Amino acid sequence: MYQLTRGVLAVMIGFIISIITGIILVPLLRKLKAKQTLSTYLSKKHKEKEGTPTMGGLIFIIPTILSIIILLLLNKIEYSSNLFIVMFVFLSYALLGFIDDFLIIKRKNNEGLTEIQKLIGQVAIALIFFFIYMKSGAEPIVEVYTLGIEINLKWFYGIFLLFMLVASSNAVNITDGLDGLAGGLSMIAFLTFALISANSPAIVGTSDISVFCFVLVGSLLGFLAFNSRPAKVFMGDTGSLALGATLATIAIITKHELTFVFVAGVFVFETLVCLIQIISMVYFHKKVFLMTPFHHHLEKLGWNERDIVICFWCIGLLLSMAAIVFGVWY
Repeated sequence: MYQLTRGVLAVMIGFIISIITGIILVPLLRKLKAKQTLSTYLSKKHKEKEGTPTMGGLIFIIPTILSIIILLLLNKIEYSSNLFIVMFVFLSYALLGFIDDFLIIKRKNNEGLTEIQKLIGQVAIALIFFFIYMKSGAEPIVEVYTLGIEINLKWFYGIFLLFMLVASSNAVNITDGLDGLAGGLSMIAFLTFALISANSPAIVGTSDISVFCFVLVGSLLGFLAFNSRPAKVFMGDTGSLALGATLATIAIITKHELTFVFVAGVFVFETLVCLIQIISMVYFHKKVFLMTPFHHHLEKLGWNERDIVICFWCIGLLLSMAAIVFGVWY
């Protein structure tokens, strides 16, 4: 009951500060002309969104960081190496995304950091994470509790962690293409890992990581008040890179790497669709999908944007419930 009360309070704190941040930040971003430049390949409906402010990820990043610092100062949560790792990854990927968004705004086109520059930044942060994580006493083992399986990856474990962080940050970034889509799916995913973290007492700091997740859930809920259709602001790379990498980090720390595949199922699917399209175009010179990511394929088929978002949210919720059953209860 105590953990549940802490979770509810954390969601409420995150939500309230996020709403206040959004009320202040959205008009400020408009004034600073921090406008999103959209791809020329998108439909006419998306052209209506041209000029919508970006960098909206700050609406949930600032409240989450601020809330955790306040809770630490009030001794409501305890500092641990694992909580530090989560905060480090969250802030570092947010900063990388912020630089990309800033360059896009400054240049007034869609050219921020190059793909190579962004990849180098993502890998560099992931390497620092790996170094700190292993120094904290972690072992290179992937566990599947439900099946009683332990796999010692040894030297390959580092590559595995790098892949998880980079792939997850890019997956959320790819999925962030419709109003409320990535934000809603991320809220569901972090709520799932809040519950999983709360039920992982054997790992140091997971109780407080659970509070971090609950705060972020509340902050994302506040963000959706400004990002749901019609969006008043987009999260940008500032938000999407931070969300994806942090989600993977928490999965790694709580030893639920396989569960993560279920929780992030929609993100994984969207990424796979893009990979299939690229491979098909390069080797067979044919399109498998009308447009990628998959949510744009559905738009080309005539689906309404709101229906796509709700459908994906429902799928994400079902996958997350299955993940809780598989990863915690069963």
